[in-house]
Amino acid sequence: MALDLTGAAFECAYNGPLLAGVDEVGRGPLAGPVVTAAVILDPERPIDGLMDSKKLTEKRRERLFDLIVDQALSWSLGRCEVDEIDALNIYQATMLAMERAVNGLHREPEYVLVDGNRCPRWQWPSEPVVKGDSRVAAISAASILAKVTRDREMQAMDALYPGYGLAGHKGYPTPAHVDALNTLGVTPIHRRSFRPVSEALASVGIARVEEGAFPEDLFEL
Repeated sequence: MALDLTGAAFECAYNGPLLAGVDEVGRGPLAGPVVTAAVILDPERPIDGLMDSKKLTEKRRERLFDLIVDQALSWSLGRCEVDEIDALNIYQATMLAMERAVNGLHREPEYVLVDGNRCPRWQWPSEPVVKGDSRVAAISAASILAKVTRDREMQAMDALYPGYGLAGHKGYPTPAHVDALNTLGVTPIHRRSFRPVSEALASVGIARVEEGAFPEDLFEL
């Protein structure tokens, strides 16, 4: 995948700094956390096939996930939980989760490229890249780590909260998900600041589900 950059980011990449790519998954769902990732790729160990995670099959994402974890110079995950999303709003929570991801890198990046049109207010030189997950290899890698991590978590949540279809839609507001909310009620992993959830909470209330013991190793790789 060619590195498609312009301006200061291109000059920085050309001179060979520690360039981190950052992306998020989970801004739109009604349930679950927003998950972010930051990745510094190793130019000596290129990874073929990096692209926007949404354009890859699940099998290919899983394979690339393992390659990124094994071959990147540094990578880190960040997240904001449902209570933080409800307290801050989804935009601010996403910015915070991105900052947590970059803070978690064990190599200090010299420049950070963020997918989208805005960067968090942080100490690192950075710029946003629209459609960066299709243009910049490090952002593509970050999108894959974030999506695989969140998808795995939502599949686990499906077992704890059956009936909502979380393994399929991953918490997004599909008609089936909204119908389940209005039938079964709201669970602890639903974002109460999102309108379909707040409406279900007002009309149906809290779901009568037994929350099982959360697997301690769910987030371990």
